[in-house]
Amino acid sequence: MIEKENIDGGKGFDFGRTSEDYAKYRDIYPEKFYKYLIDRDICTEGQRVLDIGTGTGVLPRNMYKYGAKFTGIDIAPNQIEQAKLLAELGGMDIEFMASPAEEINFPAETFDAVTACQCFAYFNHAVLAPQISSVLKPGGRFAILYMAWLPYEDKIAAASEKLVLKYSPSWNGCGETRRLIGVPSEYEKYFEVESREMFDLSVPFTRETWNGRMKSCRGIGASLSEEDVAEFEREHMALLESIAPSEFEILHYAAVTILQKK
Repeated sequence: MIEKENIDGGKGFDFGRTSEDYAKYRDIYPEKFYKYLIDRDICTEGQRVLDIGTGTGVLPRNMYKYGAKFTGIDIAPNQIEQAKLLAELGGMDIEFMASPAEEINFPAETFDAVTACQCFAYFNHAVLAPQISSVLKPGGRFAILYMAWLPYEDKIAAASEKLVLKYSPSWNGCGETRRLIGVPSEYEKYFEVESREMFDLSVPFTRETWNGRMKSCRGIGASLSEEDVAEFEREHMALLESIAPSEFEILHYAAVTILQKK
């Protein structure tokens, strides 16, 4: 369970509670999202990469084909179990382990790159910054990635957000607009900013897969009771049947910040 005052008013959440839905419905990043890293020689053949907050291993599994050797860690054991299962089903040799990112225990200068996808806000940066610097090789890079839908420009996303707030009023994962990823001051001692960029993405869904994506968000599946999650799903599917075609795209933006070890 994670509890942070600046996230959902301190309401606790645990993505391990929604691991099956997470594995099924949140592997949604377009190839352009991963190609951004490959074009910058991150997660390429011959590199060792640590993916922190790996969840169900979405980033390592999708980038495995490019030849890097991945290790993925996550605080939620249920997420790691799903990651291991999906990697095994895909015939992928990826090491996964349950561990908070702040407690990584690898020898110094082990990794060429560290990645953090959709999880950077959850960490204790005062602890994490020196840890990441330590496990990176000289000149190694820390890539921070994020993707979110744009509710002020997409009516389906806006309607779904409104329903999430009905069930979880303190959820502050709503109202996204395009923004660069901020880097807390704790990293200044150890890293230089190499690049900070944003770009738009259109992500395809069906009613079922968009419902699954919303159901597995922090405000629903990771924090509500099973009964409330089931009621949300019933109401959300009825909403989608009234406003969305059977197949559609949701407008998202992606943001990537790359830090280089000093």
